[in-house]
Amino acid sequence: MVLWFAGASLAAMWLTFRDPAIDHRLVVAGALLPDVIDGLTGGVWILHTLLFPIAALCLIMVVTVGQRRWRRRLLTLPIGVFWHVIFDFVWADRSTFWWPLDGVDFVGDLPAVERGLALNLGLEVVGLALLVWVGRQFGLSDPARRATFLRTGRIDRSLTNPGGAATC
Repeated sequence: MVLWFAGASLAAMWLTFRDPAIDHRLVVAGALLPDVIDGLTGGVWILHTLLFPIAALCLIMVVTVGQRRWRRRLLTLPIGVFWHVIFDFVWADRSTFWWPLDGVDFVGDLPAVERGLALNLGLEVVGLALLVWVGRQFGLSDPARRATFLRTGRIDRSLTNPGGAATC
């Protein structure tokens, strides 16, 4: 599951924040991180909990005091993890989502494994559609904008306005 998390997290960031200055590449990295790390452990673990992104946000806030640029950049990683927890439907598994408040044992496979192939393929198709939509919203058909996005993760400021609506 790559396209689903990449597309859903980018679309959610655009619809929620419309911030051209953040590194959207790190949002995607954060959204993919739980399945990569927890997949190596063989099943659901701490990255699929609500505790992990909250702790990561707090740690970044403490470590980056006085370093606004680094803080702004690094905060997008745990935000991406939050998007993963939402779009992986982890909130439906109370014991994992609220860990360790609802018990300390982790049980079960990754949600993507439990969902099955048919649903995962459907979500990947939706993710691809979201990536196409986001690409249009970000104006990535323009080579200069695409190069900037790939190099910095940022989108052109002209695509946003004070009212929050896209101008393209």
